[in-house]
Amino acid sequence: MTEVTRLACRCGKVHLELQAEPIITAECHCKSCREASRRLEALPGGSRIAEDNDGTRFVLYRKDRAQVTQGAEQLREFRLTPASTTRRIVAGCCNTPLFLEFKGGHWLSLYANLWPEGTQPPLDLRTVLGDRSDSRPLDDRVPSGAWPTTKFYARLLGAWIAMGFKVPDIAVPGGRIDG
Repeated sequence: MTEVTRLACRCGKVHLELQAEPIITAECHCKSCREASRRLEALPGGSRIAEDNDGTRFVLYRKDRAQVTQGAEQLREFRLTPASTTRRIVAGCCNTPLFLEFKGGHWLSLYANLWPEGTQPPLDLRTVLGDRSDSRPLDDRVPSGAWPTTKFYARLLGAWIAMGFKVPDIAVPGGRIDG
């Protein structure tokens, strides 16, 4: 039997269903993720999505294993600039950040704060620490650096191979939000 994870936005109008296990759980420290977190948190009704160390935690799933089962009309896309190819998808009903999607990507990076507290999948690695602005030391039990990043890309490639190199489209009928 396939494991199913059900998640929802804060107000409960948008529901997501995820099949099987995630590809990986990562905490990103890139400038774009940090800026997007600040701007998304500042939206009306926004809540904290950045970790205490200023990283943004994501749970990555294959696109073919993720679906919006309720409230798709509430989906809004958020881009850091009009020319950004990366888009973040927000539940427009309550401004809950749902996931990040890279143009041409076969996976979704779901915001880990969608999981109820204490149920988030464990953190597998940290990425883009060179962009990090916080000088406080990180917990060194969580891998980072070249070798874990190589394994990260290997898992993404393995997932894409398993999908037959398909890149499913995610429709966002609700338009854009600016932040």
